[in-house]
Amino acid sequence: LLLNGLSKIKILGRRLYDWLTLNVQTNFSLRVHQKSIVFNIAEESSYAKRQEFVMIYIYVGVATLSVKCRISCGSTEKKMMLFSEAYNRLSLIISTRLIFSLELFLAKEILDRGNWSGRLDFILSCIGFSVGLGNVWRFPYLCYRNGGGAFLIPYAIMLVIAGIPLYFFELSFGQFASQGPITVWTVSPFFMGVGWAMVLISAMVCTYYNVIIMYSVYYMMVSFVNMDGDLPWQHCDHEWASDLCREEPYPKFDSMTNETDKIKSAMELKHTNCLTSLLANLSESFSVNYTTYNDLNSSILIQNTTSCDKDLKLPSAEYFERYVLRLHEANGFGDFGGVSLKLVICLLLTWVVIFFCLMKGIKSSGKVVYFTATFPYIVLIILLIRGLTLEGFEKGIEFYMIPDWQKLKDPKVWGDAATQIFYSLGVAFGGLLTMSSYNRFKNNTIRDAFLVTLINCCTSVFAGFAVFSLLGFMAHTLNRDVKDVVDSGPGLAFIAYPEGIARMPAAPAFFSFLFFFMIFTLGLDSQFAMMETVISGFIDAFPAFLRPKKTLFTFILCVIGFLLGMPQVCKGGIYLLTLIDWYSGSYNLMIVSLCELVGICYVYGINNFKHDIEMMVGKQHPAFWIYWYITWPFITPVAIIFIVVMSGVNYAPAYYGDYVFPGYAEALGWLMVCSPLALIVLGFIVQSIRYGFPGALKKQPEWGPALDEDRAEDPRKRYEPINAVRHRNVASNGKDNLAYVGDKKVKYISNDQIRL
Repeated sequence: LLLNGLSKIKILGRRLYDWLTLNVQTNFSLRVHQKSIVFNIAEESSYAKRQEFVMIYIYVGVATLSVKCRISCGSTEKKMMLFSEAYNRLSLIISTRLIFSLELFLAKEILDRGNWSGRLDFILSCIGFSVGLGNVWRFPYLCYRNGGGAFLIPYAIMLVIAGIPLYFFELSFGQFASQGPITVWTVSPFFMGVGWAMVLISAMVCTYYNVIIMYSVYYMMVSFVNMDGDLPWQHCDHEWASDLCREEPYPKFDSMTNETDKIKSAMELKHTNCLTSLLANLSESFSVNYTTYNDLNSSILIQNTTSCDKDLKLPSAEYFERYVLRLHEANGFGDFGGVSLKLVICLLLTWVVIFFCLMKGIKSSGKVVYFTATFPYIVLIILLIRGLTLEGFEKGIEFYMIPDWQKLKDPKVWGDAATQIFYSLGVAFGGLLTMSSYNRFKNNTIRDAFLVTLINCCTSVFAGFAVFSLLGFMAHTLNRDVKDVVDSGPGLAFIAYPEGIARMPAAPAFFSFLFFFMIFTLGLDSQFAMMETVISGFIDAFPAFLRPKKTLFTFILCVIGFLLGMPQVCKGGIYLLTLIDWYSGSYNLMIVSLCELVGICYVYGINNFKHDIEMMVGKQHPAFWIYWYITWPFITPVAIIFIVVMSGVNYAPAYYGDYVFPGYAEALGWLMVCSPLALIVLGFIVQSIRYGFPGALKKQPEWGPALDEDRAEDPRKRYEPINAVRHRNVASNGKDNLAYVGDKKVKYISNDQIRL
C-alpha cells in the first residue's frame, strides 16, 4: 500500500515539477514559497485565493520532493528512504499545517460578508433604491396639489434639514462597522430592537411592493404582444367593459350652439332616475313647473344637476379593475374571492427574477443595477420628448409648475414635503445601512450622500414634467380639466398614464411597453435593497448557520414572499395591498429614525461618531461639522416630530376609491404600525436584562471597523484588535458573532496564534 501510494506521488510530483518549472521558473522559488504559503493562507481575505494557496502548498511539497529524487536518488535503498521521508513530510503537512489552514479559511469565510465589486455598484444601488415608484407616481401629484412650483421651496428646505442629514448618517453608520441594521448596534445594544424593526418594516413592504412590480410585468407583456394592434384598454367594446365605460371625449358645451345637441350630450352624462327625483326642487328653485326631465333646458342640466352625473369610467380604469383585478367579483375586505391565475404566474415570475438577482448577494445585484438604475432615465427622456410633441401638453405643464404662493401658509404643505423627502430617500428602512456596510472602509460617504440625494430630488422634478405633459394631452383629448384626469399611486401608473399612452396618435403599444418596463426597473431596484436588508439582517445575526447557506436562505425568503403575496393577487387583493401600503411604512419609520439619532448622538456621543467618520473620510474642517452638529441632535429630530404630528393631524382611514375599510381592517393596519415599535421596546427590555442597565447603553468591544488595520488608524486608540476581541469572547462565553450570542460553530484564531 505504501509503495503504491508513493509511486503515485512520484508520478504526480514529476508532472507538477514540469508544470511549475515551465510556468514560474524565473520568479518562483519552491522552498522559499513553500515556507510563506501558510501565512498567505492565513492573511488572504478572498475565499478563492485561500483555497488556491492551500492547493499550491500541496503541489509545492510534492514537487520539491520530486526535485530531490531526480538529483540525489541513486540506489533503490536511497529511493525508499527518500519516499519514506516524503510520506512522513506529507503526513505532517496534512495532519498539522494543512488541516489548520483549511480550518482557518473555512472559519474566516463564515465571517466574510463581501464588498461591492466597484464604487459604481454602490452608487447605482443607492440611486436605484432611493429613486423608486414614488418619484414617478407620488411627487408630481403632491406638487400640483400643494401649490405647483411653490411646493419646491418646502421640499428643498426639508431636504436640507432632514433628508441629507439622515442619509449621510445612515451611510456612515453602516460603512464604519461593516455590519447590517441589527448587528451594527454593538455600538449600544440597548437599541438593537431598532435594527429588528427595520428588518420587519422592509419585510412587510417587500410583500406588497413585488405585487406592484408584478402588475408592471403583466402590462409590459400585454403591451408587447399587442405591438401590431390596439392596446386592450383603448376601447370599451370588450366583454369586461361595463355600461359606464366611456372612451369618447366629453362634450365642449361652451363651443356648442345648438340647444338640442347640448341637451342630448348632457343627458348622456346623467342618471335619468336622479333627474326625476330633482324635478320638485328644480321647479321650486326656478318657479317653473317641470313635469319630466325632458322639460329641462341645457343650462339647468349642465349647471344644476351635477349630483346626477354618471360615474363614468375610462377604458383603462375598467380594464385594470374589471379585467386585471376582477375587483367586481370580490365583496370587500372580508371576501377577496378566488385567486387570479394570470396574476399568480406573473407574481411567481417576479419572485424568480428577484431570487436570481440576489442569490449571490451584492455580487449579482450590484451588476444588475447597472441596467435597472440607468434605464428609467432613458425612458423618462423618451417619454418627455414624446409628451412635448403632443397637442395640449402645455396644459399639464402649467398645472404642474405654476406656483400658488398662498399654499406656503398651509402647514399641511410642509408636512407633505417632509413626508415625501422621508419616504423618497428610503431612510429608516435599513437599506442604506445594509448597502453601505458592504463598502470599503475608506469610501467617501460625504460625496455619496450629497450626490444621491440631489439626483433623487432632481429625478422627482424631471419625472413630473414627463408625467404631466402626457396628462395635459390626455385632458385635451377628453375635453376635461387636468385636475379631473390626474391621480397618484397605482391609479396614475395603471389607469391615468396608460390611458394617455393609449390615445397617442402613433405607436401607443411601444410607448406603453417602455413605460411599464421603466416601472418594472424602478421597483426592482428598491426591492433589491429591501430584500437584501432582510437577508443580511438575519445572516449577520446568525452567521455560522446562515452564511454558508445564503443562497438557500434567499430562496426560502423568496418563497415566503411569494406565499404572502398570494392573498394580494386574489380578486379583492388590491384591498389588502392598499392596507399594507397605507400602514406598513408610516409612523413607525419616523420613530425608528428618531431612535437612531438618539442612540448615536446622545448615548454613543456625537463627538465619537464624528471621530469615527473622520477615520473613514479623513480630517475635515471644523466649519464642515457645524451643519451636522446642528441637524443631527436638534433640527432633524424636531423635523421628524413635526412629520409625526402633521401625519396625525391629517390622518385619514385607509380607502380604495369609494371603498372604506371596516374597523377590523383598520385594526390590522395599526398592528402593522405597532409591531416594529414593539420590537424596539422588546429590544430595550431584553438587552437591559442581558447587559444590565446602564451597561446595555455602552458600546461593546466588538464595535468598530471590521479590519485591524482600520482599527489601528484611530488616533485615540479606542478600538483594540478585533482578533483579540474574538478570541477572548470564544474563550469566555462562546460568542462568535460580533453582535449576537448563541452560535458556537466558528473557531476564532488570533494572528498571534497563527504565527505561533
